[in-house]
Amino acid sequence: MSTFTRPSTDGENRTTNETMNGTMTATKNGPRHGARNATTTQATRRPRLSGMTWLVWRQHRAAFWTILAATVLCVAWMAYQRGQMMDFLNAYGFPAKNLDDADKEFKPYIGAFTSATTGLTAIPVILGVLLGAPLLAGDLENGTAKLIAAQSVSRNRWLATKLALTGLVVTVTTVTVSAVFAWWWNPIKLHYPDLDWASREFFNTTGPVPVALSLLSVFGGVLIGVILRRTLAAMVVTLGFTVALQAVWGYFKLSLGDIVTATSKPVSPGTTITFPSVPRTAHWLDTSYVSGSGKRFDLTTCAETSTEEATRLCMKKADIVGASMDYLPVSQMSGMQWLGASILFALTVGIVAFLFIWGRKRLV
Repeated sequence: MSTFTRPSTDGENRTTNETMNGTMTATKNGPRHGARNATTTQATRRPRLSGMTWLVWRQHRAAFWTILAATVLCVAWMAYQRGQMMDFLNAYGFPAKNLDDADKEFKPYIGAFTSATTGLTAIPVILGVLLGAPLLAGDLENGTAKLIAAQSVSRNRWLATKLALTGLVVTVTTVTVSAVFAWWWNPIKLHYPDLDWASREFFNTTGPVPVALSLLSVFGGVLIGVILRRTLAAMVVTLGFTVALQAVWGYFKLSLGDIVTATSKPVSPGTTITFPSVPRTAHWLDTSYVSGSGKRFDLTTCAETSTEEATRLCMKKADIVGASMDYLPVSQMSGMQWLGASILFALTVGIVAFLFIWGRKRLV
């Protein structure tokens, strides 16, 4: 059998030679211009999520992006309100002039604080219901959990990625919002006692407390979702859980501080009682009459008498010689917040541990 080879034309030989020469030159002297651009582009390309992290982010990206966008808008609004307040304070002559004399002029700025605190105190509830409860309940309800369990990725890794990425978003959001709100409030924190630092509107929205409350609400909602395995039912029960958590926390938080008692100078029984003075920013707890033996009486003591003389005789008979006031100074705020937050963080760690020990068995 004969083999015929068509002779190459000069053009074809020239093309082949140029290609070979170009390739050899590129090999010796480095990549050519196009290859260098591709390499540079690949080197400067931003790192992208991959693997299980990418899957979890993509699965919940709508919720995550909504939370982050709402955080940006909230921060921008609070920064604007602080700028407006500082312009007023500078024009007013604060702190040389007392804010008590600017009650009417300052009311719009107090109204802005009220609007902000109303929204901020609801963040743990919102995150628990809309993010925590459906996080795993949705996968269990629609069968996604079975699909993932059939893959090579372990349930522990899937659960860890879900909780870690969700916890990161919640932490970044609450830390940012609470820090900006504290920055807004700090200029008048020690000068305007009508904004009570111990109230839930301020105690629960600054420092580590909002982070701890939000994480406990979210991971508590995740656990409820794993137990109930139905998204809507989990959201309803999580709503009750987060509201109950807020109520218990509100009742418990004041016991985290050390009560300070101020007592007036003793006087003769039956004479006029002068009540002790406390710092303007202190959180008042209780006021009582004090007898010569140190016994406390309620302020309603001798209140039923009809005349001043009868009141004097009643006070003399009860041996009331002074008055005392129990309060919490604002200097204890930070310590109380960190102590309370550490308890909430411990409860959150307990829930996460329970999810890995018991809950992962139900992720099918």
